[in-house]
Amino acid sequence: MQAEAPAIAPCDAAELIRRAAALIFDIDGTLAETEELHRQAFNYAFVRHGLDWQWDRAVYKDLLRVTGGKERIRVFHGRLKIAAPLSDANIAELHRIKTAHYAELVETGCCPLRPGVTGLLIAAKARGQRLAIATTTSHGNIDALLSRALGTRWSADFEAIVAGDDVEHKKPAPDVYFEILARLKLKASDCVAIEDSANGLIAASRAKIPVLITRSMFFRDDDFSAARVVLDDLSELG
Repeated sequence: MQAEAPAIAPCDAAELIRRAAALIFDIDGTLAETEELHRQAFNYAFVRHGLDWQWDRAVYKDLLRVTGGKERIRVFHGRLKIAAPLSDANIAELHRIKTAHYAELVETGCCPLRPGVTGLLIAAKARGQRLAIATTTSHGNIDALLSRALGTRWSADFEAIVAGDDVEHKKPAPDVYFEILARLKLKASDCVAIEDSANGLIAASRAKIPVLITRSMFFRDDDFSAARVVLDDLSELG
């Protein structure tokens, strides 16, 4: 049974946010509930590639413990114990189809930013706080989501953007956070990481960065006992 995260009032959470020199955001599940779209896009890619795979929500929730889309495909295929493995080229092609379809789904406007996100970004910018992104997803997925939600010039507001393929090891390894700290030239204690999953919490904590958790659809039952703050969303933090 997971340990209960410390109860922190929203006003205390807001103070933690306001004291930070930089806010570092995860993407999937944190800024928007994107994981269901990713699941649908994976299933679309499987059909297009002639595979009879179908990831329902239970299967996908389990696979989310594996960070990285290509890595999930490889792990799932390995569990099937099929003699002939998928080649790296086949996995890359599956992921390319999936990523393109995900962008098409996002473009329909069906995946808005979560409550409080836009207000927090505006308030942080007004306070002169620095903004960064530390994520396992790809740059293409980041751009698809934030171009739709924030406009095509969204990246101008973020000083550092580090995606999974930019580092050797993906979350729960701390690599993305170490890279963010190096680019911002800040101490870990000067920042707050905003995450939604246990893997994200572990990654940021290994880099010694305080973590605020915003519970999301697929990860809301994770163990967040090591987080400084656990909230249902980012409302009232602006």
